[in-house]
Amino acid sequence: MARARNEHTEPPVRLGDGALASVEPSPYTSGYELVVDGTPQSHVDLDDPTHLHFEYVARMAAVIDRLKLPGQPLTAVHLGAGAMTLPRYIHATRPGSRQQVVELEPELIALVRERLPLPRGASIRVRIGDARQALGRFPAGLVGQVDVLVADVYAGAQIPAHLTSVEFYTAAARLLGPDGVLLVNVADGAGLAFARRQVATVREVLANVIVLAEVQTLKGRRFGNLVVAASASPLPTAWLPRLMAAGPHPAKVAEGAEIEEFVRGAQPATDADAVPSPKPSSKLFER
Repeated sequence: MARARNEHTEPPVRLGDGALASVEPSPYTSGYELVVDGTPQSHVDLDDPTHLHFEYVARMAAVIDRLKLPGQPLTAVHLGAGAMTLPRYIHATRPGSRQQVVELEPELIALVRERLPLPRGASIRVRIGDARQALGRFPAGLVGQVDVLVADVYAGAQIPAHLTSVEFYTAAARLLGPDGVLLVNVADGAGLAFARRQVATVREVLANVIVLAEVQTLKGRRFGNLVVAASASPLPTAWLPRLMAAGPHPAKVAEGAEIEEFVRGAQPATDADAVPSPKPSSKLFER
């Protein structure tokens, strides 16, 4: 049975931006949480990498499960490492997958590798650097070959502005294969002004978009995470019943006319006017 290096909380590690990061036993379920400045960033169950405690991660995994044939290896790029929950999930469910992870904080990677070791034999390469700058530094052989690109980059509890623009998503889309899918984790609150603008921005680059979220979150009634899935190719409608059934529940998948209504009046963000995602209330993460 896999275990973290220390069952008890060890002293936090200071990251390059001054934030404090620690790996702590989950207070809610089995496994561990990566916590940065009081914000839970990732959950990992070393004994069962398919155990996805965070709802938005489970929704991303539900989309990934629909790609290609079940168990078929994927080529994946992850912008934002966290505790590498999804790379572990893909390795467990699709052995032989090739994965690249980009993370700005080398101290965070060292912390995760020490206290939540990656599985042996996993083809997961970690690149240190800014996510946007890294998009132009991948090997030429990777361009146009990626099956899934996950954008889940947060500085504390906010997405940096330069990772929210048309220019950013255009650079990211260059890596995708013809049927490749972009997955974006967007956190927003009442009214969903930021999320609506992000969906409009993604649609400027990739025409086919669906949004997955908890029902009340998608209605803009509470702060939460929305998963934006986008592709240059049509996202098969056969996905939708399976995505709904996969949960977590109560689940909602918006497509077609619902997406048109969702983005009505929202202007795509550019480098000239992009802003960070809204900062959630500190009470959201109180134990």
